[in-house]
Amino acid sequence: MKYDPIDSNLFKKNRKKFMAQMKPSSLAVFNSNDVFKTGADSTMPFKQHRDIFYLSGADQEDTVLVLFPDCPDPAHREVLFVTETNDHIAVWEGEKLTKEKATEVTGIETVYWLKDLDKKFFEMMTQCDTVYFNTNEHYRQAVEMETREDRFIKKTKAQYPAHNYAKSAPILQRLRAVKEPEELELLQKACDITNHSFRRVLDFVKPGVWEYEIEAEYLHEFIRRRSDGFAYTPIIASGNNANVLHYIENNQQCKDGDLILMDVGAVYANYSADMSRTIPVNGRFTDRQKQVYNAVNKVKNEATAMLVPGTLWKEYHVEVGKLMTSELLDLGLLDKADVQNENPDWPAYKKYFMHGTSHHIGLDTHDYGLLWEPMQANNVFTVEPGIYIPQEGFGIRLEDDVVIQESGAPKNLMGDIPIEVEEIEDLMNK
Repeated sequence: MKYDPIDSNLFKKNRKKFMAQMKPSSLAVFNSNDVFKTGADSTMPFKQHRDIFYLSGADQEDTVLVLFPDCPDPAHREVLFVTETNDHIAVWEGEKLTKEKATEVTGIETVYWLKDLDKKFFEMMTQCDTVYFNTNEHYRQAVEMETREDRFIKKTKAQYPAHNYAKSAPILQRLRAVKEPEELELLQKACDITNHSFRRVLDFVKPGVWEYEIEAEYLHEFIRRRSDGFAYTPIIASGNNANVLHYIENNQQCKDGDLILMDVGAVYANYSADMSRTIPVNGRFTDRQKQVYNAVNKVKNEATAMLVPGTLWKEYHVEVGKLMTSELLDLGLLDKADVQNENPDWPAYKKYFMHGTSHHIGLDTHDYGLLWEPMQANNVFTVEPGIYIPQEGFGIRLEDDVVIQESGAPKNLMGDIPIEVEEIEDLMNK
């Protein structure tokens, strides 16, 4: 991995928090992701399952974590299984975790080779009553493929039908939503890399460049600063492309007078940044572009101030909708009749701002979090209002990542990334 080593104490804390929530006489199992095939003998780059990474720091395929806090054998209260490495594998695929290195990375003392999983797991299953499975219950999940975790669950239920089964997801939803200080440092690193990359792009963009060239500038700077690349598929949307919310083709030429909406973020140590900025191709906003831009920025700043402990996500979005409605009235995009006659289920402002304002961010770009419970300190949220005007040929979205504090205003992890109109224009015309 490109990132610097992470202190294993983070993962020890995470495991301790998880095990404190488990039922008596229970164990929990976490599998790494599959290596996905693309055809013939080719594979996609491996991406670790965020839950096993959160609990162990093991960033390698073919890895299984078992947590069994009440195990009568103290050596089996935390167990990691990894693929046995050898000189042949080292030559062809590079260094893999040895048992000693696995302990150093994870803080787990008991490490077995994966070939011993069935035997050791049988022994532990004879000593427990309940098994926690790691099912995907994220509110946005839409995964159709069968995962390594799915196969393990099927196999275990068939072999051990008399056990009780529970879900790890409700525990992880709460734990992962509240970041440890070390996690906030990793998120800050991802945001700092994104900052450097955005400044590089400001110096690069001019009329005639192509969207994919801008994408390449981001990636170059990400990689040279020890990121593994984009945290999600980047959006580089010039002109009317910005009015397609998930535009990812990035294959058009940027024209003089147009704006470019860029929704990009670096990933660092599996932690995601999520930034949106909108800049003028020629380095100068028109008066109308500036007017709309400042309206979006105003909504972003006022929405950010609402992110304090106790805020409810649903009510927060209602209040942001009121802010946006006021700005759209001032911009002449809505009139009073539009608001008076609006459908409560799809308010008038949704014509120009149709997506949500904030989501949890962390190990996943849309991270774990319980949206029906009050916000609390060390939750990390995006703030990303936008105004999209196809009839005027541009769309604007601005987005930062912020940490809720115990008291006072949230901390903006992207506070050093240029956002004001004057900053953008000055940097593009220096």
